[in-house]
Amino acid sequence: MTPALDLNADLGEGFGVWALGDDDALLAVVTSANVACGFHAGDASTMRAVCAAAAGRGVAVGAQVSYRDLAGFGRRFIDVDPAQLADEVLYQIGALEACARAAGTRVSYVKPHGALYNATVHHTAQAAAVVEGVRAFADLPILGLPGSRLLRAAGDSGVPEAFADRGYTPEGTLVPRREPGALLPDTDAVVARALRLAERGEIVAVDGTVLRTEARSLCLHGDTPGAVGHARAVRAALTGAGVEPTPFAL
Repeated sequence: MTPALDLNADLGEGFGVWALGDDDALLAVVTSANVACGFHAGDASTMRAVCAAAAGRGVAVGAQVSYRDLAGFGRRFIDVDPAQLADEVLYQIGALEACARAAGTRVSYVKPHGALYNATVHHTAQAAAVVEGVRAFADLPILGLPGSRLLRAAGDSGVPEAFADRGYTPEGTLVPRREPGALLPDTDAVVARALRLAERGEIVAVDGTVLRTEARSLCLHGDTPGAVGHARAVRAALTGAGVEPTPFAL
């Protein structure tokens, strides 16, 4: 049994007049907020507002860094030069840190978003670039997939995470969103995933393979159907099982 488990969610993913997800509702559930930094979503006002709301609830603020891809929501691989990628990671963290400081908090960790997250599972140069960009700012914890090149490059700063609502391949990677099984079908399945992770340190892949994991944080996506209901049910189930949702980065 895991006595404590961080719950993180992607927040601040609106842009201008457009909103995505219910940030306020999720901030009442999660312990860590992965805040979009303007490259795949988010803008100055949104970033500052989410930081202020997170600070008010004692939720850790993390920088969700991405490829420069507003049109594709950061879900398209970009073969960006590693040196440029490191600079862009640093730029995004710095922008969010300004908003966090204005809200009386700070950036406590970093998590890549979308295609960048998936690329750093296997792409050695981009994984190293993300870590270089983070360390140019500070030696912050970095969330990533267990066994990824990103966590290998991050060393002791790497924090393995799992996903409550995403399908897994037998190799331990995420099923691509366009393929069958990419998302778990309902709240019951999401809750069962969370409880099995907390109680046994296991995740079941789409083919039934049981994957062992030492994930310290569980991601609850904010932009999937029923996201808030999933999140509330997961937190209630974990608390009922004696697992205390706790931010890893504070």
